[in-house]
Amino acid sequence: MSSNSAGFGAADRLRKSGEFLQLQRRGARHQSGHFVLYGLGSPKDERSRLGITVSRRIGNAVVRNRLKRRVRECYRMKLRAMLPAGVAMVVIARRGAGELKWTAIDAELGASVVSLGRKLGGKFKPITRTESGRA
Repeated sequence: MSSNSAGFGAADRLRKSGEFLQLQRRGARHQSGHFVLYGLGSPKDERSRLGITVSRRIGNAVVRNRLKRRVRECYRMKLRAMLPAGVAMVVIARRGAGELKWTAIDAELGASVVSLGRKLGGKFKPITRTESGRA
C-alpha cells in the first residue's frame, strides 16, 4: 500500500513523540474552530507526513477512532496534494470535533491548511473540488 501514492502507509505517518514535539515547538501553528494544525518543512525529507492527536476529552474510543479515520481520509484525498514535498503536519482535535460531519471536517481542514501554508511561506496550493475527486 505504501507504493500507491493515494494510500496512507507507515512512511506517511508521524509516529514518535519526538517528531510531534519538534513540530509543536518549531513549526508554524494555525488554530481553527475544532482543530489546531502545526506544520514544518524539512529539506531532507521528500514525503509529506501526518500525525493526529485526539484526546479522551473528544469522546469515547469509537468517536476518537472515527475522527482519526476521517482526518486521515481528508489528508489522503485532498490535503496531501496541497502540501509541498517534505512538509510534516500535526492535527490536534479540539472539543466538539467528534460531532462534526465528514463535509465539515473536510472544509475546515482544507481552509486551515491554506492558512497554515501562508504562515510557512505561501508554498501551499489550494485545490479545487474537481481536483480532489469530488464533483
